[in-house]
Amino acid sequence: MTESTNGAAPAPTFEAARPTFDAAQEFDLRDDLRGYRAGFLGSDDAAIVSYLDGNSLGRPLKASAARIGSFLQNQWAGRLIRGWDEGWLALPGKIGDELGRAALGAGPGQVTIGDSTTVLLYKLCRAAVAARPGRREVVLDTDNFPTDRFVLEGIASECGMTLRWIRPAHDGGVRAQDLGAVLSEQTALVVLSHVAYRSGYLADMHLLTAQAHEAGALILWDLCHSVGVVPTELDMWGVDLAVGCSYKYLNGGPGAPAFGYVRQDHQAVLRQPIQGWLGSADPFGMGERYEAAAGIRAFTSGTPPVVGMLAMQDMIALIDKVGIASIRAKSISLTTFALRLFDDVLAPLGASLASPRDAQRRGSHITVEHPTFQTIMPALWEKGVIPDFRNPSGIRLGLSPLSTSFAELWRGVDAIREELAG
Repeated sequence: MTESTNGAAPAPTFEAARPTFDAAQEFDLRDDLRGYRAGFLGSDDAAIVSYLDGNSLGRPLKASAARIGSFLQNQWAGRLIRGWDEGWLALPGKIGDELGRAALGAGPGQVTIGDSTTVLLYKLCRAAVAARPGRREVVLDTDNFPTDRFVLEGIASECGMTLRWIRPAHDGGVRAQDLGAVLSEQTALVVLSHVAYRSGYLADMHLLTAQAHEAGALILWDLCHSVGVVPTELDMWGVDLAVGCSYKYLNGGPGAPAFGYVRQDHQAVLRQPIQGWLGSADPFGMGERYEAAAGIRAFTSGTPPVVGMLAMQDMIALIDKVGIASIRAKSISLTTFALRLFDDVLAPLGASLASPRDAQRRGSHITVEHPTFQTIMPALWEKGVIPDFRNPSGIRLGLSPLSTSFAELWRGVDAIREELAG
């Protein structure tokens, strides 16, 4: 692959026989969203040749740097403890509503921000199994993220329940026939990922949710690898519960807090197990006994992570401005170009694809496998090319639509090609 920019050529298509650097540049020129890339810190850093790990940690927005600086000076230093009464305590619900509107298809009063993904998974899953007394099984898949599996193993042990495992295809995810084979009158809860963390498979949330409900079960969706890049309609599709992180495509920064969705009609019924003072009806009454707050605040526990919530607000606002449908269209274009690059230069070197080719079943990353990938990662990082390695032999190309360019993607795959070719 030669980085050539000579001569004029017809406008390329994603089905072009050779996905060249010229083609990548042309796609960037024709990208209606290209102007937003400049709003991310580090997007013009020459030392970072290709950042392909936005599905693990998104770049920070320049607006977030300004917001954080202003907060430190004007709110934390300027208002001190008065800030709690002047808006900080309301941030989990306020930002939750903004996220619900911009990216989740969730009406107000159903999304809260706080805790880690692991803690929120425990809280909502534990509440869900308690709401289905007499049912003794939880359904999940063997390719779900370790946190999801580990949390549910703990809950099953704690509650004397049985885990029913789905084993999805290596390059796919959970399909209707897979879920149907394990559902029964004993199923209390189904826990699935909207986009599989390894393969990038995009599950049919609407269909699988309906299946779980037909069996009388509740369903919780892990949105960590889909929120911000794949449209969801949590309310319209009747989803019961959802959890996701904010440091990937929501660009909230390392360790930014998670979010939880609890459908309106479940909020008065489900009782989350970590009864902290800020989830109580009257936190400052300092009462002797716990009484849950009304609404989504009942699913909070401790002090809101105010500093951790700052950066995600800017990305949520940007998603709202651009529109999740436009972001999804750019995501499909990027992953389609990545597949063309794989076919052209990586497959001939012995690499294999572990992701769906169908764009409608694919999130915003693809996984390519080769037995030497782990050994070449240090060399790639040294070159300023940063993809994501997943054991035992997979490199994930994570493509953030508003901060990743086609030329950047081309350069990253070309560097991988060079290392494989030796």
